[in-house]
Amino acid sequence: MNFDTFALAATTNDLTREPAARGLADVIEFRMDKADDPLEQLDDYDGELPLIATNRTRWFGGQAVDTGRLDRLSAASRSDHVEVVDVELETARGMEWVLDEFRDNAVDCIVSHHTFEDTPEREVLDAIFRQCGEYGDIAKVATFPRKHTDVLRLLRSINVATKKGIDVAGISMSEIGSHSRAVAPIYGSKLGYAPLADDESEYAPGQIPLERLRALIDDLTEDSEIQRTVAPAEEQPERRQPAEH
Repeated sequence: MNFDTFALAATTNDLTREPAARGLADVIEFRMDKADDPLEQLDDYDGELPLIATNRTRWFGGQAVDTGRLDRLSAASRSDHVEVVDVELETARGMEWVLDEFRDNAVDCIVSHHTFEDTPEREVLDAIFRQCGEYGDIAKVATFPRKHTDVLRLLRSINVATKKGIDVAGISMSEIGSHSRAVAPIYGSKLGYAPLADDESEYAPGQIPLERLRALIDDLTEDSEIQRTVAPAEEQPERRQPAEH
């Protein structure tokens, strides 16, 4: 899959709903861990949009049991419709041979890391992006913000990693981080996610339905080359107060 430009993924566990994403999404993220008969759905799929296969374990916010999880993901990678698979950083570290197997099947790899309780400090966050990028074609990092400055910290790390040549996807979860899904492409994020409108309750809080997010991103990135040069407020130099006379 070409990650030279931003791509918006419509997240669903039902591939028969793919027509609802056409004209809005660039790719479908198929949540195998939330799907009924996921391999059968892949066999029957005749949609137009390419697929990202995600089979998230319960340890990292999904519903897949560990037994056979990677076998099913490997089977999915052999589908002609699947162009990308998502693997957790922890899995990539411990089972790097899995990535080789996926690439032998001519698919790209998203290597992802999720922090569900907080947002790491700058140095840690930068290191996570770097490690995900060492294993994957896309380094995906999702964090949980406790305050708005946490969102700014994530946006900064997206920008730093992008300037270092890493293709990244960055998401700040929850309602506080919701706006990051719209503005992250300005700072270099190459991949975003949105549920189909009536799927919203099934996924993470703070997600923006597909049609709305598509419109927001298109509006915000219309002049993206100018906006991308603007650093997050966390990096802006402190303004000096005018002297009193």
